[in-house]
Amino acid sequence: VNQKGGANKTPTAILLAAVFAQFGGAGVNAWDTNQLQGTLGWRTEQGPHEATAADLLAHADQLLGTEAQSADLARFVHHQTADKFDVLRAQPLLRDASRRLTPDQITLIHQVLGKYYRVVVADTSNDPSDPAWLQLMSHADQLVVATTTSDDRAEAGRLLLDDLESSGGHDAELAVGAVTVVSQADQKAPKSDLKRIAAGYRELTRAVVEIPYDPAMVSGWLRWGALAGQTRRAWLAAGAAVAAGL
Repeated sequence: VNQKGGANKTPTAILLAAVFAQFGGAGVNAWDTNQLQGTLGWRTEQGPHEATAADLLAHADQLLGTEAQSADLARFVHHQTADKFDVLRAQPLLRDASRRLTPDQITLIHQVLGKYYRVVVADTSNDPSDPAWLQLMSHADQLVVATTTSDDRAEAGRLLLDDLESSGGHDAELAVGAVTVVSQADQKAPKSDLKRIAAGYRELTRAVVEIPYDPAMVSGWLRWGALAGQTRRAWLAAGAAVAAGL
C-alpha cells in the first residue's frame, strides 16, 4: 500500500510474489486490485488470453463449487512461467465508474483466490477512501508499505499508516505490524536518502527492508532471474520479513 503513485507498489507486489513462489512453494497469486487499469499486468507475462478480475468474478460461483478444479483457473489468471506464480489482472475500466468493484465483489474474488492459493499478494490502488480498498484491508493478514526514497512518497506512506492506526481495531493491528519496503528507484539518489527514509520507518513499522537500485526493475517485465544478486538477497529479506508476520 501507499496512497501516492510511483511508490513502487507494483514491483513490490510482483517480487514478493516471486519470492514466495520460488522459496515458499507453489500456490501464489499476485492480484491487481486497482480500479483504474492497474499496471501489474503490464509488468508481468501475459497468458494465452486477456482475462481480468471481471472475468473471474463472472464465474466465481462456478469456481467456488464443489466440482471446480485448480485447472479451471487457467482461463482467468496469467501464469508466470519462470517465476512460478499467477497474476490476476485488473479490468480496464477507463472512465466507466459503473464497473468499479464493490466491497462484496472484492470479498467474492478473495474467497475464490483463497480457495486455490496459499498466498495472495494484493497490489492496491492509490485511493484508501475507496470502499473496495477498505474491504480489502479487512481481509488482509499482513500490510506492506511500499515507498521510494522520494520524500513525498515516503510521507504519503507515513500518513496512511497514521490513518490506519487511528482507526483502531484490525486496521491499527495492520499498521503496527506492517513491513516497509524502501526502494532506491532513482539511480542518482544518494544511499544516504535510502538510509534516512528507512530509519524513519523503523519507528513506525515492525520491519524495514532496503532495496538497492537495479536497472532490471525500472521498466518492462519484472523477472526474478534478471535481478542482480544483491537485489535478489534484499527481496528475499523482504519476503522473510513478511513471512514472519503470517
